[in-house]
Amino acid sequence: MEADHAVVQRILSGEKDAYEVIVKKYQARAYRAALGWVGNTQDALDLSQDAFIKAYRALRRFDTGRSFFAWFYVILRNTCFNFLRKRKRELTISLDFAPAESVATEDEARRAEVKRQVWRAIASLPDDAREVMVLKYFEEMSYKEIAEAVGCPIGTVMSRLYYGRKKLRKALEGFYA
Repeated sequence: MEADHAVVQRILSGEKDAYEVIVKKYQARAYRAALGWVGNTQDALDLSQDAFIKAYRALRRFDTGRSFFAWFYVILRNTCFNFLRKRKRELTISLDFAPAESVATEDEARRAEVKRQVWRAIASLPDDAREVMVLKYFEEMSYKEIAEAVGCPIGTVMSRLYYGRKKLRKALEGFYA
C-alpha cells in the first residue's frame, strides 16, 4: 500500500482522484471516532464525511512530519466538537444496532442491552477521558499516537485512560452486579 505522504504529494500535484485512497484507508476509523463523540450513527457518518472534505481543502497545510491520521483526527475532533456545541444538547446514544424485540432471542436481547449500557457509560465520561478511551480501545492507537492526535503528553494520555477506566467501571458497576 502506498504511503500517505506519497498519496498527499500526488493530490497536491493535481491528481485529485488520489484522495480516494486516503478516504478508503481511514473512513472506518473516522466513523468510529466520530461515533465515540456523538453517539449517533447518522451524525457520525455525516461528520466524518465533513471532516474528510475539510481535510482535503486544508491538505496544503498537512505537515509531512506527522502521521496523516493524527493530523486528520484533529480536524475530525474539531468538527465533532463544533457539532455538539451547535446542538447544545446532551449526547444521544443511538440504539440502531439493537435487534427488534419481537424477533430477538434472549441472547441477542442481552447483548443489545449490554451494548446500550456500555455506550451510555462511555457517553457519561468527561470529554477528555471519552476521547482517549475511544482512540485506545476502538481505534487501537498507541499512547504515542493518541498523544499526538489530541496534542498532550503521553503521561496525560495515560492518566486520562486510568481515570476513564475507573469511571467506566463505576458507571457499569450496577449493571453487572
